Amino acid sequence: MLFSLLPGTITAQAEDSLNINADAAIIVEANSGKVLYEKDADKVLGIASMTKMMTEYLLLDSIRDGKVKWDQEYSVSDYVYQISQNRTLSNVPLRKDGKYKVKELYEAMTIYSANGATIALAEVIAGSEANFVKMMNDKAKELGLKEYKFVNASGLNNSDLLGMQPAGGPNDENVMSARATAKLSFHLINEFPDVLKTASTPSKIFREGTDDQIKMDNWNWMLPTLVFGYKGVDGLKTGTTDFAGYCFTATAIRDGNRYITVVMNAKGANGQGNYKARFDETRKMLDYAFSNFSKEEILPAKYQIKNKKTLQVIKGKKDQVKIHTKTPITMVIKNGEKENYQTSFVLDKKKLNEDGELTAPIKKGDVVGHLLIKSKNNEDIKFLTNSGQSTIQADVIAAEDVEKANWFVLMMRGIGGFFGDVWGSVSSTVKGWF
Repeated sequence: MLFSLLPGTITAQAEDSLNINADAAIIVEANSGKVLYEKDADKVLGIASMTKMMTEYLLLDSIRDGKVKWDQEYSVSDYVYQISQNRTLSNVPLRKDGKYKVKELYEAMTIYSANGATIALAEVIAGSEANFVKMMNDKAKELGLKEYKFVNASGLNNSDLLGMQPAGGPNDENVMSARATAKLSFHLINEFPDVLKTASTPSKIFREGTDDQIKMDNWNWMLPTLVFGYKGVDGLKTGTTDFAGYCFTATAIRDGNRYITVVMNAKGANGQGNYKARFDETRKMLDYAFSNFSKEEILPAKYQIKNKKTLQVIKGKKDQVKIHTKTPITMVIKNGEKENYQTSFVLDKKKLNEDGELTAPIKKGDVVGHLLIKSKNNEDIKFLTNSGQSTIQADVIAAEDVEKANWFVLMMRGIGGFFGDVWGSVSSTVKGWF
């Protein structure tokens, strides 16, 4: 059953005038995972160091489960040592005979995108990077990502791994879609919000006070104090390789509203990729989100459906039961477009008998169905997860008790119904005579 809220039409996504200059892009509301804008969001592309969000997720997951400790020490393997010495890549050089705590390796990875430190963490978690890559792909499947392939922990092209790549061919690289990348970041910041405390650190000294100290400047230049500073940005991860181009997964919060954006292979006005382009395109998307969207209550709690405030009941002391929604429905929508949605009421078939009837007894608070928000032109309201989809529906419950009628009342009703049918038949026959 469809019930309109107000007349109007739906706008499915951002206008074409947003004109994001990138191979793929997406904007997501971070709390519900509602998709606000997308461009080729399912196209599989290189992700470069945005890969490290999966490494962060698996590390934080292992720490939560007690499998890894922040103060746990790591002894540098020959492989990690060799990778960490390559300063043409983002790295903090690690000593071959050195011992490093998980926490400092994590900071090097998250702030400075240090590749050797990232592989070191993979070895801490899984024993080897090859084992870790399997964990990455398994976790991606578990999180419901649909377009992905991981071949290493860092996001480097395998050709940079000195012939020691853990999976894939010598020139393979990690790939995902913009939607899958957004979904990974959605899980990361919602399950492990403390990641933003580290991701938002503009600069930190690695091994401060030692001969090995090195300044780690955050590659996310949209942090508020950096060169392309943007109010509210506190994450998340950049990525750059020849294969992937200039990529960036950002998140920002203002007045309690948080958004996630992903841009892949961003380009400047001349059609060439560069560091500035990924931040310029991200700025466009964040400006669009903060300026045009807000969270609104679409329906209040105890909302009564117009022309459907009651349901018929059989075998009860009353023949109807009042119904209303149990909880309100709120949703992030484009400003001024609340009227573009309608409700769909679905009865719970488990509450009905074989004839499709609601049968007493019914207790106040019993769920009899649910109300779902839909767009008026039946376009999908897209979310990253099924749990997000559940935010646009509310249980419809009985607002009162309806006790079952006793046997005598039911018998009398049956007799009354019988004689009513007989009288109706006789009446019809008599009318037919004249």
